[in-house]
Amino acid sequence: MSRTLNSKSLSVAALLLMAVASGHSPNVLAHGDEVHAEAAPVASGGNNPQRLPDGRVMLPKEAQHRLGVRTLLASQSSVAKSVELNGHVVMDPNRGGQVQASSSGRIKAPEGGIPALGSAISQGQILAWVIPTVSAYELAQQQAELAATRSQLTLAQQNLQRLQALVNSLPGKDLQAAQAELTELRGRAAALAAVNAGEALRAPGAGVLAASDVVNGQVVEPRDVLFSIVDPAGLQIEALAYDPALVNNLAGASLQGVSLRYLGGALVLRDGALPLRFAPQQPMPLALGQTVRLIAQTREQLTGVVLPASSVVKNSANESVVWLHEQALVFRAVPVQPQALDGKTVLVTQIKPGSRVVTEGASLLNQIR
Repeated sequence: MSRTLNSKSLSVAALLLMAVASGHSPNVLAHGDEVHAEAAPVASGGNNPQRLPDGRVMLPKEAQHRLGVRTLLASQSSVAKSVELNGHVVMDPNRGGQVQASSSGRIKAPEGGIPALGSAISQGQILAWVIPTVSAYELAQQQAELAATRSQLTLAQQNLQRLQALVNSLPGKDLQAAQAELTELRGRAAALAAVNAGEALRAPGAGVLAASDVVNGQVVEPRDVLFSIVDPAGLQIEALAYDPALVNNLAGASLQGVSLRYLGGALVLRDGALPLRFAPQQPMPLALGQTVRLIAQTREQLTGVVLPASSVVKNSANESVVWLHEQALVFRAVPVQPQALDGKTVLVTQIKPGSRVVTEGASLLNQIR
C-alpha cells in the first residue's frame, strides 16, 4: 500500500515539475525562424507640426515658442487711403546747383587743385578755370591790344595829373573828360586781362561736390555740365502720378518709414504723367537720381484692420494670406488683399475684428507641410 502511494506521489511531482518548466521557458517550444517577442509601439505624430487635410496647420505650444510665433488681436480702424507711386531723387532748385561753361576752352586747375568728389564746397568757391582756346594769331592780337590799352592808360593817368595841377586855370569840363577817359581805359584793360585769364567756374551754392567730369587740361564745350553740387539736406523726391485728381487730393507720403511733406504737383503733363514733389521730414541716405517707390496718403478714408506688413505672406498659389490663430494649436490661412499704408503697415478688410492674427513667424508657418 505504501509502495503504491509513493509511486503516485512521484508521478504527481514529475507532472508539477514539467508544468513549472513549461511556464517559465516559453522559448523551449519555439521553432526555427518564429519571432515570439512583442512588437515595438509605432511613434505617433500628434505632437509634431503638421499640415491638416483641410489646409490648416497644427503647431504644438513648444514649437510655437521655438518658431517665435506672435499674434495680435485685430481691431477695426479708419485710415487714409494710400497709393504707391514711382519716383526718383532730385535736387532742391534753391540748394546746390550745377556748374557749366559758357564758352569752349581748356580746363585749368585753380590754386589748391580741382576739388575731389565728396569735398565740402562753399558758395562762390572757384572750382576751375576755363582758358579760351584761340589760335596763336588771335592770342597775339589780344596781347597786342592789351599792351596798347595799358600804354594809353598810362598816358591818361599822366594827362589827368597835369590837368589837376592846372585846375584853377582850366575849365572843369576838361578835367571831367580826362577822368572819364581814364576810367574807360581802366575798364578796357581789366576786360582784356580777364579774357586772357579765362572764365572762373564758381560754385552757385554751398554743399558737397557730388559729380565732377573734368580733369586738368581737358577741352570743354559750352553748356557742358562740369560740376554738380548737392546739399544732402536739400534732396527731394519727384514722383509721377497718372491721375490728375491726386494733385489736390494728397495729404502726405512716406518712404522707407520716413514721413514726406507734400510740396505740390504740376498741372502740365510730362511724358503722360504729372510730376509731384515731396520733401523728407528728416535726413535720409539718398543719392541724386536714385529711383524709389513711395506710398502717398490721400484725403480719402478707408475702414479695415491695420496689420504689420510682416503678417502678409504668399501661399503656394502666390496669393497674399494672413494666418489666424484659430485654436490653441491650430492656425488657418485667410486670403487677403492688402493695401500698403506707410511701408511698415497694411490695411486688410477680409478678416473680422477680434481675430487673432499672426504678426511674427507667419513665413515659418507657411512652410509647414
